[in-house]
Amino acid sequence: MPWHARLDLDYQLENQRSVARFRHEGPLRILQSLYPEGDAVCHNVLVHPPGGLVGGDTLDIAVRVAAGSHGLITTPGATRFYRSEGELALQRTELVLEPGARLEWLPLEAICYSGCRAENRLTLRAAAGAELIGWDLTALGLPGADKPFVLGSLQQHIEVPGTWLERGRIDAADTRLLQSPIGLAGHRCLASIFFVAGAPIARARREAALEVARALIDTHGLGESAGATSPHAEVIVLRTLAPVVEPAMQLLRQVWKAWRAELWNMTGTAPRIWAM
Repeated sequence: MPWHARLDLDYQLENQRSVARFRHEGPLRILQSLYPEGDAVCHNVLVHPPGGLVGGDTLDIAVRVAAGSHGLITTPGATRFYRSEGELALQRTELVLEPGARLEWLPLEAICYSGCRAENRLTLRAAAGAELIGWDLTALGLPGADKPFVLGSLQQHIEVPGTWLERGRIDAADTRLLQSPIGLAGHRCLASIFFVAGAPIARARREAALEVARALIDTHGLGESAGATSPHAEVIVLRTLAPVVEPAMQLLRQVWKAWRAELWNMTGTAPRIWAM
């Protein structure tokens, strides 16, 4: 029987403390709020107990961050899109930031198993004065376990309405896309990290963020398959391809720490669960 789960997560600023409250339907919830950086930043872990989606499953995640509050969301493990008998497995995420809010959206990777039919949608809405650091990583198959992505498809959608849209379909049968030097060039992990603001980012600030990201690319083993750009005055993005997840995740974490320092004057305090 297909699962349809929904999570509504709201961050509020109460007595100078960012507080998270949530409502859920089905197997999707938030663990205890943690404050490793003090009251200003609320760290949360989003949990989907079944561990993956099969055909017909839908996960709806809605996050709202109130003015002045700061939330950080990660996951304990990868999102898994399993083999489907024909129906679509769908994950929809909408992140809404009110003026002066901050959010860090840092889930672990999504794994597309061979034979899946998956759609992963992320919509970002930031009011003037709000800012977000987020990332997205997708792994095609399990090459380390000799389980390649040879059947199925993924529809990927990342959008800041009216400002920025990245949308594409990856079909396991499309060997030109998967193998071509102007496609994925044989890589099986695609990843991006993005900084999104609700108003134009000052040019000097954008250039500084790009400079630190490019410096990290230059010293990383993925230097030839990564690049950073600002496609819009309200968006900065670094994209990379990798043969497997681990080097891409390493680069994204380095850029996350660097952008936190450069753009927010904050240290990169990693969520506790990353060390487990």
